[in-house]
Amino acid sequence: MVVTTTIMIGMGLTPILQQQSANALSDPDGSPVSGHKTPLPHHIPIATSGNNIYIVWWDNKTGNNDEVMFKASTDGGKTFGDKINLSNTTKADSQDAQIDTFGDNDSNVIVTWWERNATSNEPVARISTDSGKTFGPLLKLSDNGTIGESGGG
Repeated sequence: MVVTTTIMIGMGLTPILQQQSANALSDPDGSPVSGHKTPLPHHIPIATSGNNIYIVWWDNKTGNNDEVMFKASTDGGKTFGDKINLSNTTKADSQDAQIDTFGDNDSNVIVTWWERNATSNEPVARISTDSGKTFGPLLKLSDNGTIGESGGG
């Protein structure tokens, strides 16, 4: 028996992610979100501000490392933009993503996560000021510096 749970958000009830059986996720288009090296979170982190809905998660679709993914809706969940890979790391797993909004503007979003490998466990963040259309560089939180100039979307 396969149990399917679909996360639906907004007036139009657009499916965001579907969970089938234990820890087997798929995007609404049916493509699997699998290959996790660590257990999936019990929830998908979501932040809202005004009519905007922001969602973040991590998966291993690249086959190499866990990556942090992001999607945004600016119409109350009726539609969502393309999935954006925020981490794009090759030598670390990007895990334990969190998301929040900030300031008086509905378009400010911050996503944080941990970059983990055999020798490092580093908290990082990326910030968007345009409702998740683009994100600034990867911020290395432990020393307030930046690493890379990856736009990531």
